[in-house]
Parts: sequence; C-alpha cells; structure tokens
Amino acid sequence: MSLRLTVIGTGYLGATHAVCMAELGHEVLGVDVDPEKIAALRAGRVPFYEPELAGLLAKHTASGRLRFTTSYEEAADFGQVHFSCVGTPQRPGSDAADLRYVDAVVEALGPHLRKPALVVGKSTVPVGTADRLARRLAELAPAGAAAELAWNPEFLREGFAVRDTLRPDRLVLGVRSAAAESLLREVYAPVIAAGTPVITADFATAELVKTAANAFLATKISFINAMAELCEAADADVSVLARAIGHDERIGARFLRAGVGFGGGCLPKDIRAFAARAEELGTGRSLAFLREVDAINTRRRERAVDLARELCGGSLQGKRVGVLGAAFKPDSDDIRDSPALDIAARIHLDGADVTVHDPKAMDNARKSHPQLGHALSAADAVRDADVVLHLTEWSEYRDLDPARLRPLARHARILDGRGALDAARWTAAGWSFHALGRATGTPGNTL
Repeated sequence: MSLRLTVIGTGYLGATHAVCMAELGHEVLGVDVDPEKIAALRAGRVPFYEPELAGLLAKHTASGRLRFTTSYEEAADFGQVHFSCVGTPQRPGSDAADLRYVDAVVEALGPHLRKPALVVGKSTVPVGTADRLARRLAELAPAGAAAELAWNPEFLREGFAVRDTLRPDRLVLGVRSAAAESLLREVYAPVIAAGTPVITADFATAELVKTAANAFLATKISFINAMAELCEAADADVSVLARAIGHDERIGARFLRAGVGFGGGCLPKDIRAFAARAEELGTGRSLAFLREVDAINTRRRERAVDLARELCGGSLQGKRVGVLGAAFKPDSDDIRDSPALDIAARIHLDGADVTVHDPKAMDNARKSHPQLGHALSAADAVRDADVVLHLTEWSEYRDLDPARLRPLARHARILDGRGALDAARWTAAGWSFHALGRATGTPGNTL
C-alpha cells in the first residue's frame, strides 16, 4: 500500500532515503530549508556522488512520485509519516553532538501537525534525545497525542547507500505504541517481505544500536591498526596476522585491513559524541577506551607522514609527492575528515609539492585544499614523484599497471596506506614498496 511520506533534510541521508522510499512505491515529498538544494533535486541533480542514486532520482521526479519543497506547512498537510534526516555534526569546541538541526525539525514541523502523524527520527543522536523530542512534539502539535514520535536509525554505508536502504541487513524500530510499529512496518513492507529482520525496541535502545554499532566498528579498525604499530616494531606482518585471526568465526575477517584508519562524516564524530554522552550520564569510564580508539586512528595518519619522509631520505622539503585518493573511502566523493587529504595536507606543510588524484572527489578536494596540486589522472599524480602514496582504495588503483607507471616517477617508491595493492606485482615492476604494519625487510617492503 502506498503511503504519503515526507523526508526532512535532503543531504546524503535524506536524499537517499527520499529516493528509495519512492522506489518502494510511496508518494514522497522531500523538505529542506536550502532553496538551492531543492532546486537542484527538482532538476534531477544529486549534489553528491552515490552509485545508482542519480538514475532513481530522475526516474521518480519524472513520474511525479517524488517532489521537493521548502515549506513545512506543505509537508505537514501532505505527510502521514515524516522522516527527520538532518545532520548531527560535532558541536564546536566540544566532542558532543550538535542537535540544533534535529531540534529545528520538531520546532518547525510540530506546530503544523493538525492531523494524526508519525514523526520518525533517523539521525544518529545521543541516547535520551528521542524521549526529549517526543515531549516537545506533544507540546507543539495541535493534533496532540495523535502526533507521535518514533526512532528508526539508519545504517548506510557510503557507496552502498541505495542497496542498504532497499535491502538492509536489519530494521530497528524504536516505538512506544503498536500503532507506530504497524505504520512503520507498512512503510517498509516490501523490505520486510524480502526477509529483512525487524528489531522492535524502546527509544533509548534504538538510539544506542546505531552509536554502539559505530563504536564497535571503529574499535575493530583501530585494533588492527594498533597491531600494525606492534608489527612494525616487532618485524612482523600485520596482513598475515589479520588473515590468521580473521579465520576465527568469533572475530571475522571484515575490517581487519590495517592502514591509515577511518574518516568520513560519521565514525569520528559519532564515537566522540558517544563517549561525551557517557560522561554526561556518569558512566564515562565505560567508554573511556573510545578515546584511545580515536587516538590510534590519528596516529596512523601521523605514521604515514613519517614513512613518506623516511622514503624520501629523511626530509620532505622540496620533494614531489603523488597521492592516490582524496575521498575518505572508495565509491564516494565525500572528503569529510578524509585520512587521504589530511595526510596530503600534512606533507604539504612539511615542504613537499603534493599532487592528488581521485576518481570522484576532485571537485571537493580542490575547494577544500586549494594549496594542493590536483591531477586529472593517476598517471599525472605519479609523474615526476619522489614517492607515491596510495590512500583511498579505489578499485581502479588496484588495477593500475605498475610497470607502465614506473617510467613516469622520478623515484619508484610507493607507500600503500590501505594494504590493498599487490606487493609482489609492484616490486616485480621495479617499485620500492612499503605498507603500514610491515617492518622493513618483510616481503614487499623495501625502503
């Protein structure tokens, strides 16, 4: 059955959710206070790169199933279910989450809710936020108790967001009534019919599911990077270590690739906000380990700069450095807290001439880091380089022919900051190869 849905906030999460809800067969109205963003979406333009999304946006705006507006009053009149998909950035001068945009949705929408409606939060928020918003919604909505709140956290991976919305590995429904649960099950009926597990929870648990999942993932990544630090000191190979422990079904092999660590708009700020909220609740010691998880992540970036300096004979001053990658992860143009660009900028500050290439993120990289050089191709980034750093694991970089690149570089030295390149293939082509977590002298590591 088709429902009338609104999606408030048309950034990465909101635009994706709106398009995918239309794909599920619902009538959808996207809402944003930014008229330029709304104009672009109305014209079928996605303001960021995400596989499959542009085609689905064009399909559903053309059919009329998906429309966009800046009017909260129009949204309230139209929608049966209102999804709040606004951002929760890190609060300036603090590790805590900035909830001004989440609060603004309730403040702007609530006074217009004159008929029964379900407002559904999808943003990553500190535990306790939904309970507070539910009380505020009850104060503001003319419909009173008929305007209800629910929490339905998102679990999107950039580069796979459409797939993760249409075929998620689970749905978490934070609800306080059978009616709210029933309506959300109706929204996701095709997804549930396809076999997606549904977990019904109270507000606090639904909020914690997302923050706990992000904290666990960040911890797993930082754990293997801590092992990389140890392997470098002990003349061991972290890639072999990861493969060995990954066979243990209690541990699993995913996210055990050592490298320059995580970035993006979610994990770094979410683990900091999670720890900050624990402090507010008087249980800061329970999440104190997340401070070290964050510190390990930062140290891997510093280590990459140190290794680049070593590869250049102890100084980066006047050296030319080619950087493969600008996005924080492949299949995305998102450069928020990108390890690749952070490392490139640090090397530039050390006096190097740095040239960056990325298949999708070059426009964003130029705007945020105009001091760096920007190449049109991987070959151009490698040209005349004293050292090349592989920092975003795009498949096209794994498929590069090192033999063809070898004559372009001034010195054929490469640092694989993602542990994704074939060391034997690069060394056979004449490159001095180094990867994080492998001591000098291990196979493929030749300083």
